[in-house]
Amino acid sequence: MLDRVLNPATNTPIFGRGDSTPVGWAVSRAPVAYPDAVAAMEARAAAIAEGTAGELVWLLEHPALYTAGVSAKSGDLLQPDRFPVFQSGRGGQFTYHGPGQRVAYVMLDLTARQKDVRAFVAALEAWVIGALTHFNVEGAVRDGRVGVWVERRTLGLPPAEDKIAAIGVKLRRWVSFHGISLNVEPDLSHFSGIVPCGVTEHGVTSLVDLGLPVTLDEADAALRLSFAKVFGEVTEALPPV
Repeated sequence: MLDRVLNPATNTPIFGRGDSTPVGWAVSRAPVAYPDAVAAMEARAAAIAEGTAGELVWLLEHPALYTAGVSAKSGDLLQPDRFPVFQSGRGGQFTYHGPGQRVAYVMLDLTARQKDVRAFVAALEAWVIGALTHFNVEGAVRDGRVGVWVERRTLGLPPAEDKIAAIGVKLRRWVSFHGISLNVEPDLSHFSGIVPCGVTEHGVTSLVDLGLPVTLDEADAALRLSFAKVFGEVTEALPPV
């Protein structure tokens, strides 16, 4: 997967910018309310499109909640009263966000990179897959299933695949927002209130569920290193909220 977005000869990011301008990298230490995050993303994306702000990756946690993407089916919300539910303009179906899950909102200017939505999504997948390799986890993508998956093997049982990261983005004037969510150590029982991304044949997992005592800070470090390989260098920035 990484070969699709990295030049194997030079190891340079082929979804990088045409110049060497670094991307802002911001981390919020306290949970951020979902409506506040959406408002901040939309404002930043508009400013990027206008040329008055730079690109930004924003890492955060949300309080426990469900979001419905533009393709969400009402029947996939199994427990509507369990957590707050928010309509979202991102692609995809229902997903869960909550403590222990690293959400990374990605506000990039594709006019300075590639006006290619499929290549952009593939780059996001490769970013997550590259980060997982830091923990010796082999992530993969599957046709017809959005997100990043890991194979689990149990003695005496056929292999099973669980989702470890979700991807859902929106573009406006060729500037992206929303992004990815990586399960580091969330309460996986919280996913039972929805059909995650409309997929019933497979489950969800996390790094801790796989037996890896990874912290959010460690996940952030891996995400940062992998991002630089796929999209280009980053620089410290303040969260928009």
